[in-house]
Amino acid sequence: MPTTPKSNRRGHEHEKSRKNKLKEKSSSFHGKLPSEPAEARMRRPNTFPDLLGGKKLEETFPEVRPSKLTKLLLNVTIQGSVGAIQVLISPESTVGGLIAIAVQQYTKERRRPIIASDASRFDLHYSQFSLESLDRNEKLMALGSRNFFLCAKKAIVDGGNANGIKTTSSASCSKQAEEGTKNAFPWLRFLDFLG
Repeated sequence: MPTTPKSNRRGHEHEKSRKNKLKEKSSSFHGKLPSEPAEARMRRPNTFPDLLGGKKLEETFPEVRPSKLTKLLLNVTIQGSVGAIQVLISPESTVGGLIAIAVQQYTKERRRPIIASDASRFDLHYSQFSLESLDRNEKLMALGSRNFFLCAKKAIVDGGNANGIKTTSSASCSKQAEEGTKNAFPWLRFLDFLG
């Protein structure tokens, strides 16, 4: 269909006005902002970056001191128990104090299995795979760990042993390991199980 020149002009004029509007909108993108009244802008407050002028915080506020560690949150897993006990204790406490508090907390929570309430019957280890127990007089801050394993000291007499050796599960499992290495043929003890 043939179009009339008047209809072309109208479409062309409409297109020109549209281009002018686009130029006005894109001018803000290119950094040309339309002039606004100065009152519409928010005034930024004055700041003083060097307010203290190089003074130390302790000189300005004498009551502010570097914070000192006041309590430790430790996890103690007790042998046979499902989950760890969380104990809040001071860092100056000893391993013996941690054992006593862990046993007390365990009995207070009425966890299973029921254990003796005497803390001297237990030893603290870094983990259940650790052979040596920790010294009861050692400070908790010197240990470097926050997770521990508590197991009971038991004396077990092994009657089925080929050599008749009494074995004990004591505070130092490394002694038991040393006894096993002193035998010339430690693997001979297991021959009874093969037959």
